[in-house]
Amino acid sequence: MTDKCPWAYRSKLELDYHDSHWGFPLHDEEMLFEMLILETMQAGLSWTTILAKREAMKDAFDQFDPHIIKNYTDEKLADLLTDDRVIRNKLKIKATVSNAIAFLEVQEAHGTFDNYIWSFVDHTPIQTNFKNIEDVPNFSPLAETISKDLKKKGFKFIGPTTVYAFMQSIGMVNDHLTTCPIHKKAAAH
Repeated sequence: MTDKCPWAYRSKLELDYHDSHWGFPLHDEEMLFEMLILETMQAGLSWTTILAKREAMKDAFDQFDPHIIKNYTDEKLADLLTDDRVIRNKLKIKATVSNAIAFLEVQEAHGTFDNYIWSFVDHTPIQTNFKNIEDVPNFSPLAETISKDLKKKGFKFIGPTTVYAFMQSIGMVNDHLTTCPIHKKAAAH
C-alpha cells in the first residue's frame, strides 16, 4: 500500500483537502481569490485551523467576494476583529482589503487573475518528484519572484512562503510525494 503525504493524516478536513484539492490545477477566479485569502490568513498558523474555520470565514468575509471586500469600512474591519469565526489578526484582516483591490486590478490588467498567476509557469503545473516530506520546500526562487511582483501590485501579507503554499494549493506545483497515490491523479488533471 502506498502512503499519502504524511500531513494529510492530521485531520479528516486535511485528508479531504489533500485528496481533492491540494496540488490540483485551479483556474476559477472566485476560488483563486479564496485560496489567496486563506493562505494569507494561514501565515504562522496550522492549515487545520484554517480549514476548520474556512466556511465560517467565508460567511464573515462576504463569500470572499473581492468586489464587496474592497469597500470594507473601518466599522466592518472592527467588527471582523471581534468575530471569532475569523483569524482575528488586524494586519491580516486589513490585508484582505488591499488584496481584494489588487486582485481586481490584476484582473483588469490581465483579463483574469488566473491568466496572470499561471503565466509564471507557462500555464503548466510544475511536477515535482519528492519521495520524503522533508524534501518538500517551504518556498522556491519562483515563489520569491511571484511574491515580489504581487507586492509591487499592492498585495499584502504575501511573502515567498505564503506564495509557495498558494502555488501548492492551486496546483501550480504538484508537491504530492511520489509514493502518494494522489501524485499521479493531480498530475493528470
